[in-house]
Amino acid sequence: MIKKAFAFVIAVALTLSAMFLLFDYLPSKLADLSYRTAYEDEVERWCREFSVDPALVYSVIKVESNFNPDARSDVGAIGLMQIIEDSFEWVAWRLKKSDLSFEDMYTPEYSVMFGTYMIGFLYDRYGSVELAAAAYHAGIGTVDGWIESGEIDPENVSTDDIPGSSTRHYAKKIVKAYKKYSNIINNRERNDFNVK
Repeated sequence: MIKKAFAFVIAVALTLSAMFLLFDYLPSKLADLSYRTAYEDEVERWCREFSVDPALVYSVIKVESNFNPDARSDVGAIGLMQIIEDSFEWVAWRLKKSDLSFEDMYTPEYSVMFGTYMIGFLYDRYGSVELAAAAYHAGIGTVDGWIESGEIDPENVSTDDIPGSSTRHYAKKIVKAYKKYSNIINNRERNDFNVK
């Protein structure tokens, strides 16, 4: 009788442990796997060059193309960071890169260079991930219009405040990814520090 009771307790403990592993621990670890950091050399190089948080750049790449350098959107945005032709021309002018063509945005090095410059410019202009993401998606003129009309308070913005369901949804995805990538990068840096 005692052996059966002991076996039952052990079986319940093993079942509960397996349930914890399957429903609590593994999903969070699998979710972390979907936040990969490919193209690290390019991201690190251009983030250093333009003083941009790598977590923000990885977030844009994840949301825009899911790390597919051959991605092309319905509106003609291309590459890892989904650069549109108008943005390409503006960034090329700002960076004095007249030797490049729009099709070069399929090359990860150039897409990350242009996209990092653009998202860094937007972050510097608006001071928040939410508004930088909204402007990356909807354009500077659109976000400036929201601010000028009082639809958005740039000093106290939430993704819920962003007009337009498509842009709001996009900004929420960027903010979610940004939080994940910030944690991933901080954990890596902590682990690197502990190894040294």
